This record gives sequence, C-alpha cells and structure tokens, in this order.
Amino acid sequence: MAMARVSSGLAYPERFYAAASYAGFDGSSDSSTKGVSSKFSNDAALLLYALYQQATVGPCKIPKPRSWSPVEQSKWTSWNGLGNMASTEAMRLFVKILEEEDPGWYSRASNFVSEPAVQGEKNNETTAETVTENGNVLPEIKTIPAENGILSEPQDKDVVSEGSGAVGVYDQWVSPPISGPRPKSRYEHGAAVIDDKMYIFGGNHNGRYLSDLQALDLRSWTWSKVEVKTSGEAPVTPFAGHSLIPWGGNKLISIGGHTKDPSETMQVKVFDMQTHTWSNLKTYGKPPLSRGGHSVTPTGTSLVIFGGQDANRSLLNDLHILDLETMTWDEMDTLGVAPSPRSDHAAAVHAERYLLIFGGGSHATCFNDLHVLDLQTMEWSTPTQQGEIPSPRAGHAGVTVGENWFITGGGNNKSGVSETVVLNMSTLGWSNVTTVQGRVPLASEGLSLVLCSYNGEDILVSFGGYNGRYNNEVNVLKPSHISTLQSMENPVPDSISAMQNATNATRDLESDVATVQEGKIREIVVDNIESEPMVNKVEETSERLLAALKAEKEDLESSLSKEKLQTLQLKQDLTDAEARNTDLYKELQSVRGQLASEQSRCFKLEVDVAELRQKLQTLESLKKELELLQRQKAASEQALNERRRQSSGGVWGWIAGTPPNQQDDA
Repeated sequence: MAMARVSSGLAYPERFYAAASYAGFDGSSDSSTKGVSSKFSNDAALLLYALYQQATVGPCKIPKPRSWSPVEQSKWTSWNGLGNMASTEAMRLFVKILEEEDPGWYSRASNFVSEPAVQGEKNNETTAETVTENGNVLPEIKTIPAENGILSEPQDKDVVSEGSGAVGVYDQWVSPPISGPRPKSRYEHGAAVIDDKMYIFGGNHNGRYLSDLQALDLRSWTWSKVEVKTSGEAPVTPFAGHSLIPWGGNKLISIGGHTKDPSETMQVKVFDMQTHTWSNLKTYGKPPLSRGGHSVTPTGTSLVIFGGQDANRSLLNDLHILDLETMTWDEMDTLGVAPSPRSDHAAAVHAERYLLIFGGGSHATCFNDLHVLDLQTMEWSTPTQQGEIPSPRAGHAGVTVGENWFITGGGNNKSGVSETVVLNMSTLGWSNVTTVQGRVPLASEGLSLVLCSYNGEDILVSFGGYNGRYNNEVNVLKPSHISTLQSMENPVPDSISAMQNATNATRDLESDVATVQEGKIREIVVDNIESEPMVNKVEETSERLLAALKAEKEDLESSLSKEKLQTLQLKQDLTDAEARNTDLYKELQSVRGQLASEQSRCFKLEVDVAELRQKLQTLESLKKELELLQRQKAASEQALNERRRQSSGGVWGWIAGTPPNQQDDA
C-alpha cells in the first residue's frame, strides 16, 4: 500500500508549487544547482530538476550545449529525454519523488504553501512572472503595489480571453458576449461538454417540457441549434429534471426525467453526434423506477444514480448503478444510515471511490447535510464538515475541479441562493468563492453548471435557471488558486484520513502509469557532476526505474485484459442465456397453444357426452313405452283370440242343436 501523503490536502498545481518551493526551485539564481543538491542525493536532485523544467517550461526545445561541461550536458540530456510528457504528469511525478525522498517535507514547508496565491502584505500584491536563466524560462515572484492598501484582483498574462470575450478576473461571475440565436429560457435541463461545445437538452419552460438540443461554442460563444434527424424510432420525448452525460467522445446519454406520459421504469436515450439521431439504449437487469430530479454521477465505466422524485411525486433515496460496458442495471443494498429521500440535490465522486451527496429538498424543506458513500464497502456515513457550512438549498448545481467541488445556485423555498461555495473533498472544508447581488440568474433553481478548459485554464459555465422568471443567460467563472486553498485552512479530522489514503493511493498509481505512457525518463541530471561514470550510474538508476514502471504497467495491462476477457465471457453467457430464454419462451407458447387446443377438444367432448346422455335418457323412456305397448298389444291379442274362440264354439253348438245357455253352463 502506498504511503499516505502529508500534503494530500493541496490540489494540483498548488501541491507542485509548494513542493518546488521547498525543493529550492523558487526562481533564484541557484535554484537548479546548490539549493537542490544540498537537500537531496545527486540522483534525486537530477530527476527533480528535469521534472521541474518539464512542468514549468514544457518539452526541451533549446539546442544541446556545445561547451564540454558534464553538468550542462547531463541537464540537457535528462530534460530532453522526457520527450512530450504532459506538464500535469511531470508535476505529479515531481511531488511523488519528493515525498519518497523526504516524507515529512510538507510539515516543514509552511512558508511555501501559499504559492502562487496572493501574499498577506497589506499594500502589496504578489504575482508570478518569468525570467530567463541560462536559456531556460523560470518563474519569478514580483511584488507590485495596490491602491489604497486594498489588494486588487490577481492578474495573469494568460487569462481566459478571446477578442472582446475576455475573462480576466478570478472568482467572479461574468457574462461573456453571446452571439447566435439564444435557446428558449428554461430550467431543469441537462448540460454536457464535448469538444469545446456545451450541449443543452430539454428542460421546463412555463410548465411545458422541451426536447430541443442546443450547442454553445465555448471558443466563440456562439449558440446554434443541433438539427436532429429522424430515425426508425419515435421522436424523442420532451424531458425535464433529467441528466445529460457525455459518453465515448461522440455521444450524449440522457437518463430519466419527468415527462408528460411517464413510463414505469427509467428510460436511457443516446444521441449520436455523427448521425445526429436519438435512440433508446437497450439495458439489462432491473431498471430503476421512472423519476426526475435525481443525480447521475460517472465513476469509471459506471453511472451512479441516487434519489429523485417518481411520477407520483414520491421522494426516493434508493441507489442504482448502470454499467456502461455491459449495459446492466444493479440495485445496490447499502449499510449505514442513508440520506433521507430527496430530489434536486448535488452529487460528486471523489478518488473514484467516495460518492458525496449535498443538499436537496423534500416537499416541505431543504437540506444542507453532507453524506458520503464508500463505493467499495457500500456504507453510508455523515462526516463532520469544516468551515462555514452552506445554507440549505435545492436545485443547485456542482462540478469538481481536482479535489474541489464547486457548488452554485439553488433555492430554499423563499429565495434563490446567492453564494458560490467550494468544498475540498479531502478535508471536507467549505469556503465561499463569491456572492452575487440581487435577483440574478445565478441565484436560481434548476440551472446547469459544466466544467471546460479554455486557453489552458479551467472555467465554470452556468446556464438557465428559474428565480421567479425563466432564464437563458450564460455566466462564466474562472476559479483561482486562492479559492481552492482557502478550504485548506481547516484541520483535517481523523474521520477523513481513510478517504485521504485512498485518494493518495489512486494518484500514485495514476502518476506511475501516466509517466510510462507520456514520456520516458532516460537520464537524470545532477549538480556538480565531475566525471562520466556518474552519468552512467544515473542512466542505470533511470533504467531500473523504467523497468519497475514497465513491470507495473504490464501487470495493470494483464489485469485489464483479464477483466476484459471476463466481461466478454459474461456478455457471451448473457447472450446464450437470452437465446435459451427465447427458445424456452417459444416452446412455452407452443405448449400453451397445444393446451388451448386440447381444452377446446375436451369442451367439445363434454358437449357430445351431454347430448349422448340426453339421447340415452330418451331411449330408456321409449323402451318403457315400447314395453307398455307390447303388453297392451299382447292383452289385445289375447282378448281377440278369446272372442274368436267363443265365436267359433257358438256356431258349432248351434249346428249341433245345443242352446247357447247350455253351452255356457257346460
């Protein structure tokens, strides 16, 4: 397990600036020689120098020194060997090497932590400029006076600017000059950024749900409507209270939302940037109930869905995860005390492990509580918040910048919330960034907030909202290092130490892998090298480091391959199971058809049996009548014979001269 960093509270690039100042890279004339080598071994000092140059200046573009000097030759060779390694990766590796060499550096570097923030002198302001030393560009601190003893806004030569759309102030909301046809005013819409464009989908305007897709070019600040082509499926349904997530670099995923005719389960729709068509995304497993006002938070290859309000206005606090690789839903059982049912809250993931839930509302009240879910143990906790805790709110929006979670907007059932706050997710310390005045769009419910990079700097872009009227305004804020450092003034409670350790371990792994991918450290420069054997020793050290990183990368790639194979196998098993299920369903339908046919036949036989029984009863009655008639016939025949006999005797008696009476007597 990686050692927990004592400096884990600072986010990049502040962490790097503090480390560089402590190591001696402070812009002084000897920052790359004596000051560094006096603190560290030759190998470590050489490696730190190369990484510092890569982080502050970029790839080595100066020519190789012509004069024979082991120091200058080794410096150039080491820096040039880093190739096109990204500045951020160089910063992270610089801090990692420093912490390995001097684990307690941060506790001894209190005088350097404020770089590059404004210093605390009354009538002066500190800004960073650059000077050239031996052909290399290095940062230098310069103090300039401020008017009336008040510090002005920190200025930067590389402020976000393009024509008249300059954003030259930090930690203040400004309105850029917008062109093009503006979208209809709305709130509860979805927003996402892909390729320097902010996409807006759906929303609510005067109680009517919308289904249009709009795009704002974040370089020219120009609106345009995205023409959606019809496909074989029905047109996309108007939504509000849904979430819009970028996926795969060229797709947008819309999840859930309120609609006029809600379905029973949550719908997932995808927009393809290439074909300009919407389609329903087929998912597996048990999907969540249909809802709006929920949160959807990406983490790795999954989306974490929490809370919201269903179509019957019932508030929810269940947790579901959608795996974007297998497109399978999972309803998660959690431990601990979960947040109360709510909607219109904000959610963020820290260190790919901790889900943070802040605020939200019920039908009668708004919240300002903070809940943390460990996504590995699936256990909820309510940690202690530091600093001035924000007021209760719902309908707010938030984005993360490194370890900092910026939150703006929202309402409290009385008025809109005017302040923009930031939470350091490692220390759970709150600080206020800025406050707007009056009934402005930023003090609205249901606005959207996205993070984008503009001219190499992070900016926050808000759109829309409702504060008594519907808005379609765009506002931009450029966070400074000051706003992210303020939340570090509070001590870190022991209850957060486990979260910090997980964060540091994740960053260590990311730094090692990124270093291997982006650049290779071939040689290490050291001060006061006096012989060629020292260079060979440095190269051997570098090769061992590269070999270790390559071995770790291979292990990670092997694990990733195994996971991919397992995923493919699961997909194949799922396909086979679906095929078997289809066959069994067809067989079941066939058996049902045969059963229905047999039931019809049995019913017909029962009818025939009833008719035969009726006929049998009729035959018995006829038989009795026949027997009666036969008896009557026999009696009639007997009587007839008797009369014939009598008639025959009377004639012969008459002939014989016997009177009838005598004959009778006889």
